[in-house]
This record gives sequence, C-alpha cells and structure tokens, in this order.
Amino acid sequence: MFDRYDVIVVGAGHAGCEAAAAAANLGSKVLLITMNMETIAQMSCNPAMGGVAKGQIVREIDALGGYSGIITDKTTLQFRMLNSSKGPAMWSPRAQSDRKRFAEEWRLALERTPNVDFWQDTATSLLIEDNKVCGVRTSLGIKIKSRSVVLTNGTFLNGIIHIGEKKFGGGRTGEKSATGITEQLVELGFEAGRMKTGTPPRVDGRSLDYSKMEEQWGDEDRGRFSYTDVELPKEQRCCWITYTNSEVHETLKEGFEKSPMFTGRIKGLGPRYCPSIEDKINRFAERDRHQIFVEPEGWNTVEIYVNGFSTSLPEDVQYRALTKIPGFENAKMFRPGYAIEYDFFPPTQLSLTLETKKIENLYFAGQINGTTGYEEAACQGFMAGINAHQKINEKEDLILKRAESYIGVLIDDLVTKGTEEPYRMFTSRAEHRLLLRQDNADIRLSPIGHKLGLINDARLEKVNQKIKNADTIVAYLKNTSIGPDAVNTVLEIQGTPGISQNVKMFQLITRPQISFADLRKADTIFDKLLGNYDRETVEQAEIKVKYESYFEKELEIVDKMKRMEDQVINPEFDYHGLISLSKEAREKLMKIKPRTLGQASRISGVSPSDISVLMVHMSR
Repeated sequence: MFDRYDVIVVGAGHAGCEAAAAAANLGSKVLLITMNMETIAQMSCNPAMGGVAKGQIVREIDALGGYSGIITDKTTLQFRMLNSSKGPAMWSPRAQSDRKRFAEEWRLALERTPNVDFWQDTATSLLIEDNKVCGVRTSLGIKIKSRSVVLTNGTFLNGIIHIGEKKFGGGRTGEKSATGITEQLVELGFEAGRMKTGTPPRVDGRSLDYSKMEEQWGDEDRGRFSYTDVELPKEQRCCWITYTNSEVHETLKEGFEKSPMFTGRIKGLGPRYCPSIEDKINRFAERDRHQIFVEPEGWNTVEIYVNGFSTSLPEDVQYRALTKIPGFENAKMFRPGYAIEYDFFPPTQLSLTLETKKIENLYFAGQINGTTGYEEAACQGFMAGINAHQKINEKEDLILKRAESYIGVLIDDLVTKGTEEPYRMFTSRAEHRLLLRQDNADIRLSPIGHKLGLINDARLEKVNQKIKNADTIVAYLKNTSIGPDAVNTVLEIQGTPGISQNVKMFQLITRPQISFADLRKADTIFDKLLGNYDRETVEQAEIKVKYESYFEKELEIVDKMKRMEDQVINPEFDYHGLISLSKEAREKLMKIKPRTLGQASRISGVSPSDISVLMVHMSR
C-alpha cells in the first residue's frame, strides 16, 4: 500500500507543515501523517502570527524559503508593526489571521507541493533498527517505512484537558490525545516531562457592546511578512481593547478552590509570559485591572477570541466573570477556555540539527521540545525538515548561528541550555538583536535558502537589487552637500540646531530628530531618488545610515566570537579524560556534546576556566 518514504512527518501543526514542505521542496518523498485532515495547520489558540521577536522568526522562515509568511499575508485580517516608536531592532510585525482561511491556505499549499503525500491516522510507535529509525506504526496496525522521521506532536502526547474539576483526554478540544510514542521513547532511554498551556473562551461577537471598548485598527500603511509579492487582502478588520476590573477578579476567585492549577491537579509548568487570568490575579494582586484584547476569528464568522482571558476555571465561573467585563455584559459563550497538559522531551537530548542523539535520523520539532507559540514551532519544523533531507542524502547540515538569526538563537538555547517551562522567543534572548532585525531577514538568510535550493535565482536577484539600491541611496547622502537656506527651516521645525555652512546630508540624517522624510522636503533630487524605490529599500537605507556605527561595533563583537563558534569539537570526545575540567563541566559536556567551543561556553555549569582548559587542549 505504501512505498518507502524519505521523510515521514508526524503531526500537521505549524511545525509539521513547514517540515513537510521544506523536505519535499528539497526533493524528498514525504508522508505527512495527521489524526485529522480537516485540522491541518489549525490555529489552536490565538488566530495571529508574529509579535515581539516572533515576527522576526516568520520573516526569517520566509527569507529561507518557508511558507508561513506567505500563508499569513494571504489570510491577514489586520497588520500592525509593534514597537515602531522604538529602535529598529525592536520592530516586530504581527498579523491577526482568518483562522479557517489560514488552515485552508496551508492545506492548499501542501497539496500543491510535489512530493507530499497525506495519511489520516495516528502514529503509535516508531520502527527502529540498530538505533536508527526506519518508519512508524499507526493505530490501524500499518507499518510505513521511511529513511527518517520528524515528530511534531504538539500538545497531543498523552494530552489531558482541564476545565475546573473536570478532566478528559485530548490533544485539543474535540480531538483525542495520542498515546504510545512517549512510552516507547522513555523505554529507549529518553527523558520526558509534562508541560501545560491554555486557551481562553470564545464568544459570540453579536452579543458584545463595542461602544464600551477602545478601537484598535491596523497600520494604515501596512507591511507584510513575505518578501514575495503575494497579494494582500484589500481591507482590514478592527480589533478592540477592554479591561477586567475588581468585580471580574472577585468573581474569578470564587472558582479558585476548583482550579486545577491551584489544587495541584495540573503538574506541568505553564508559559511564564502568557499566564492564565487566574494566575495574573494571583501573582499580580496589586493590579486592579488587566487588558483584554477582543479579536475577530475571521471575515465570515462572528466568533471572537478573548485574548488575555486564558483560563481553566469551571465554565460557569468563566461565564459569570466574562459578563462583568465592560462590553461583555450580554456575552454569549461559544465554548469555555481550558488548560491542557501534555508530554514533552527536554531538548538537550537533541543535536543542533534537531536530530535526537539516541536514535539516528529521528528529529523532534515544536512543542515536543518544550516551546510555545506557532512561530517557534514553525521554524523548528522547517529546520528539522531541511536537516532530515540533508542527512539522508549525505549533504551538509543546516545550522544557523546565533549571530545570523533568531532561529539560530532559539535552537541553540533549547539544545544547549534546555528549558523547564514553555520556551517563548523574545528580542532580549538574542545578544546580537541589532543585527537580527525583521527588515533585513532577506539579506541575512536568502543566500542560504538559495544555496539549499529553496529560493530561486529571481528571488535572490531581488534581494541583491535591494542591497544595491539601498547602497545607492546611502552613497547619495555621503556624497551630496546641502546648504543652510535649503535645510535650516526643516531642522528648526524638528527642534535641532541649524547649520551655518554646507554639510553632507549623511551628517544630518545621523541626528536622531531627522528622518528621510525631513530631507525629502529640503532636497527635491533626494525626494525624486527615493521615489524610484519601494518602502522596504528606503527603510533599509535609512536604518543603515542611522545605525552604521552601532552595526560596526556589533560586527566586531561577532568577529571576536567567531573563532570559538568555528572551533568544532569531535562529538565522540571523552571529557572525562580531561581531569582539569570541573566535575560539573565534565558531566554537562558529556550530556550535551556541544558541536563547537562556542556552544560549550553557553552550557550552564561550564565556567570560563573550563573553556580555557578546552581551548588549550584543542590547540594541541
């Protein structure tokens, strides 16, 4: 019935979809196994993509040749660039998506991808021979052979849903959990743990009074995620903001004695940075209100996502508390919020390719590695799919460095440091975030995507043209002078001192108060020059000018670290033989088996003196 596949991907969430597409586009014959063909790329929680640091990840996936950015752009309800009042390293795109259309577009994209086959079933165990995975066994008793397997099981591994004192098995509301794989992996010597996440109730938008809420519109001059020319929806939808109050909090507290979080029924740790509403009230008792984002789920539905009200309290308590929120007095609830507990595998059991250390050609991606968020899952799936293909075809691994992508930071953090709570990406996790901006993801990563074969020649040429055009703008500023008569009025309006003689325009644009828009008013030739280029090119040039000295300093730091990052360590190296290392360092290094000296330096418990010992040994 089945031929032998190159790559089997188990699970069709965000990680699984990107894994299947990447491997297939590289030429592998892929089978995507999902428990339900109707929920491929389901947005289980918030129908949105991007956000702080997450938006950068989506742009990086797109720059490398993945699908998430394209799908998001096609299905956007509203687009906003977050943190636009701060420096460009903090700018983060975010889009509210049409939940149903997002899943539909993903399925269509996969169906249009040659080499991707589908099978609706549950993978219950792995086929393993000589410590190498060679396929899966399904609940129907079918054995499907493959050269590699990527597990992207999300919250389905022994998933348990909690609503108040009620609990039942499930990987998502209305869907059963998956069993068998955890038990097999533990028997093989893998370490497993439990984590928790949650989701808020959904309500009928027709029953809300929006006049009591604050409107939140998208950017008028909206951006996009994909560097392709995919067509954007012509309109945007409004979202709203409202707030909880003391009455809401008191009502919620009535259910605390039945809360699975507070009674200890939930053992897994939940996401620190996306707490449930009961956790917020408990941890931040001094606050008398919390923000609630009222977000539509699609163009053709009245269903509303109550962002900020994630909860596992009894459904009657949820409902009574909701009706105390301004605008929700007559709310009708479609379904209650719930918490879900599920199995994960500490990611220190993986190499930087996301291949497991114990079983060859077996890869983990997404929430199975202890992460939270669609974007974090998608980039892991993308990388696992690529590396599975590369490995079985004896090609070079793809490992992105911390200095070249957020994806590299995320995977290095997981594999090197591990995580005891759901890992979420933030800009603060990236020490070189000034270089890892959303505006230059194409410049950083498209050459890599092109070398792999995921980016075509025309698209790479577009990136190179963007670089060339931005350099043309910068050269004009460096070579062109402007006089007091032309520019002093503009300078005065912006509250910065005028000039008494001609100066290079580059010198003026480095002033914090002055932008390209100001100089366009003062110099018609410059205005005409910028008119020849698209917004992203102009933005790239302005960032390059304003932050040039900062970029140079950051690159110097990267260059200093490069020696350690390029110093490869034999994976079979026996650290026990180096008695000069501390005992803790020997244990941690043997467990993690770092790929490079740089990775070794980031392992918790490995001190600078331990690294010095390694450097001396390796230099011999």
